[in-house]
This record gives sequence, structure tokens and C-alpha cells, in this order.
Amino acid sequence: MSCGCTVAHVRDYYEELWQRVPEDTPGPDFELRRDFLLAHLEPGERALDLGCGAGQFTALLRAAGAYPIGVDVAEAALARARRSFPELDFRRVSIDAPLPLDDNTFEFVWASEVIEHVADTAGWLSEIRRVLVPRGRLLLTTPAHGRVRLALGGIERYSPPLGDHLHLYTRRSLGVVLGEFGFGEISVRAAGGPPLLRRLLLASACR
Repeated sequence: MSCGCTVAHVRDYYEELWQRVPEDTPGPDFELRRDFLLAHLEPGERALDLGCGAGQFTALLRAAGAYPIGVDVAEAALARARRSFPELDFRRVSIDAPLPLDDNTFEFVWASEVIEHVADTAGWLSEIRRVLVPRGRLLLTTPAHGRVRLALGGIERYSPPLGDHLHLYTRRSLGVVLGEFGFGEISVRAAGGPPLLRRLLLASACR
């Protein structure tokens, strides 16, 4: 199978996924993620919602005083976002190409439940650094996969062979990968659920 065919299949997968997702579905741990975002945002910042989906967080960014752009690979998701929030700026991006955005554009990048789906993590993080201004901030969330959760649930539960979670992160591994790509002031904490069984990682870092 050629690379182009692979990209086309991945794109089709996400289009079909968004066509199946019920309308007005906020996604897992929405309140935890919302509170994390709002605690770190400064009004007036230019913000990128990377993997914006149906646009709920893009709208939250604007309501909190930021100036956001929402981008996603799925036109089906963006169609929902534009219907719900027609006043906001939503753009489609390619899976296998650089972000069509200028260098040093944003003070703030929000990427919630995205990094685990990214095949080229190195390229993705490099693009985030490129579009951030110096000292700009990255905020991201991803499912937590500590040893106890994996031991109790088994890896197949969290990364099935035909699933779309390509990477499983722990607090340590997420911090390491952010550091390897030049981010500083890295903070990663687990949230949601009992100790040793937290289900969500909340990370912040600075360019």
C-alpha cells in the first residue's frame, strides 16, 4: 500500500468517525479538561485549538477572551463546528502536511485528546513549536496509561488493533517526549479517578 493510500484511509476513517459521533457529545472528562484550560488561559492571547473537533473548546477560548483558530483533519467535524459557532474561524488541515499557519503566530496552543492519535509525533510537536511565539505555551491532555491501569485492563482495552490510539502515555513518557522536542517548564499531572488509576494526563509546557 502506498503512503498516499494510507493517508487517504486515515482521513476517511476520521470522516466516518465524526459522522457516527452523536451531536452535542462533549467527549470524555469534558469538565476536567475545561477547568484545566481556563486555569491557564490569559485574555487577549492568540490561541490555536489543534484538533478542535466540533469546536466546543474553540468557543470556550473565545468566551474567555482569547482570539482562537480551530483546526481539524475531518471536514465532518468542522461542519458541526461551523454550524454551532458560525462566528469563529475553523480550518481544515492535512494529516501529512505542515500546518498552513505562519511561524510565531500564537501565544497559546491547546491540543486536547490529540497526541495519542498522531503517527508522526516528532513532526507534530515541531509544528507546534514553529507556530508558537517565543515563550508561547502548549497545553495538552491525553489518556493516562500507568502500570496499574494497564495491568488491570490489559493493553488491548486501551489500544485495540483496529483502534485509533497510536501511542499510550504515562506521566513520565509524556514529559520526556515534550522535553526531547525543546519544550521547557514542563508540568504533567494525572487527574480523574482514584490514585494509581487516574485516567487523564494534563500537561503544560513552554516553547
